[in-house]
Amino acid sequence: MNDEHTTAVVQRYLDELVEDSPTEPIVRALLDRSVRRLHLLCATLLYRSYPRLTQPPLNVQADELLGAVTERLLKALREARPRTVRQLFALANQHMRWELNDLARRLDNQPAAVELNEELVAAPASSASGLTSDGLRMLQVIGALPEDEREAFDLVRIQGMTQVEAAELLGVSVVTVKRRLTRGLRLLEEQLADLRPEEDIPDSI
Repeated sequence: MNDEHTTAVVQRYLDELVEDSPTEPIVRALLDRSVRRLHLLCATLLYRSYPRLTQPPLNVQADELLGAVTERLLKALREARPRTVRQLFALANQHMRWELNDLARRLDNQPAAVELNEELVAAPASSASGLTSDGLRMLQVIGALPEDEREAFDLVRIQGMTQVEAAELLGVSVVTVKRRLTRGLRLLEEQLADLRPEEDIPDSI
């Protein structure tokens, strides 16, 4: 299905999702038409940001994550009313992270059944509290970017999506993603120039 057409259909369902409408049929139709992009976002976030969850003992797969996130969205959309496709996928992204963080905590709390080789086990992701003052400043500057630029930077430079994948998820052209990313990087370079005066902004924070 043409991606632009999918975006238009999803937007139409969002327009219908108003307080006095029977929400369940609309929400299910909305998620059904969004499933391809949701699966892409699940797979990208899982395998690039939480790869240790795909290994034993959890062996989480993208399809499983998609199922769990869909259930979360079914509940969330009983009250939440995203007005745009962008807001819908921002909500989905939030619930994906919550689900993956819950799984990560569950994994960390499991007692080890056998002695583990530390070299083969990925270390848990560090919390924001472990960042240096410069690292916290970078996150603040990224968070203060204009919405379009922040979204492109988050998907491509932090989550590790390709520009093609980000464009497909957002329902825009690759050229648009590239333009937003370039503007975002320029703004970051201007505001963080004192930290790395002779280097580019790193690929990840």
